[in-house]
Amino acid sequence: MEQTSTRNDARQTNSVSFASNDRDDELTKKRLEFLLQANAATAREKAIFRSKQEMMESALMKNPVSIENSFAYFGLLLGIFPPAAMFTRFLIDARIFQSEDLWILGIIFIVNLISAMVGYFSGKLIGKIVSELEKVSWHKMLLALPFVGACWGIIVGGAGGIIIFIIGAFVGAFLGALVGSVALPAFTIFHRLLKRGDNIDRRHFLPFAFGVTFIISAFFLGL
Repeated sequence: MEQTSTRNDARQTNSVSFASNDRDDELTKKRLEFLLQANAATAREKAIFRSKQEMMESALMKNPVSIENSFAYFGLLLGIFPPAAMFTRFLIDARIFQSEDLWILGIIFIVNLISAMVGYFSGKLIGKIVSELEKVSWHKMLLALPFVGACWGIIVGGAGGIIIFIIGAFVGAFLGALVGSVALPAFTIFHRLLKRGDNIDRRHFLPFAFGVTFIISAFFLGL
């Protein structure tokens, strides 16, 4: 009987020991996972923020705008105002607009609507491209931006201009390339200087986005 009792006690002790080891292993795994997650978060912060001060400034933003949304909204503005300025200038110079020519306004509205939509949605992709370009040197970024901007303008201008028969797509693509090759570098310079992490404060974004857009629109109006 004493031997049987001793064996049972030994088995119970071993069982408790195994259970304790399992709990220890589980706790160790959880701690390891926590440390890995913390290290990954620290690595992401270092990749996004250039300093602790920048990280603090980003956290203090009241209305942060992500890089994708920044260029999406900027594309929306470029799809609305420069084309509208071009059409306005054309109508002023032509001086042939009569009451029976109101259908022209309908076409202009459709062109602007398509350009705005394409500018907005393609701007999200441009934002991702610019996000990578902002990580390289200023020299390399400024060399690449005009080409990226021209391609962006071709897409937006060509999509809007296709409504005006086929030739409108070519004219729209050409003018869009001119606008994009100037607008994208100009806006990106300010964006890179003013962003904190991947965000820019709305109070900084709005003046420069509208400013660049209106300067280009004023050029087409001849102001």
